[in-house]
Amino acid sequence: MMGVPVDSDGYLTDPSDWSEAWARDVARSLAIELTDEHWEALRFMRAFFEEHQVAPDARFVIRHLTAVRGAHRNRLFELFPQGGYAGQACKLAGMRRPRAWSTG
Repeated sequence: MMGVPVDSDGYLTDPSDWSEAWARDVARSLAIELTDEHWEALRFMRAFFEEHQVAPDARFVIRHLTAVRGAHRNRLFELFPQGGYAGQACKLAGMRRPRAWSTG
């Protein structure tokens, strides 16, 4: 998508190649219409990554959505239902493919 290198599953090979335009293109290919709530999660994930150089665990994203949007615990998984947090949110936020993941 847009000439950005991805692995065989469509995850960015270099998270610094991420852009919102790239995320929109990938979301479209996954049949996801990105809402403000999706962007809230994705931008939080990007900021966390920039600060810590690691993708945030799902529980951090859940806490953030709860704090800023009053979302319930399962909202993250409702926003990204196909493949769960690691399968969609991490891909759209430009994280590398997770090896093992705690879902919070």
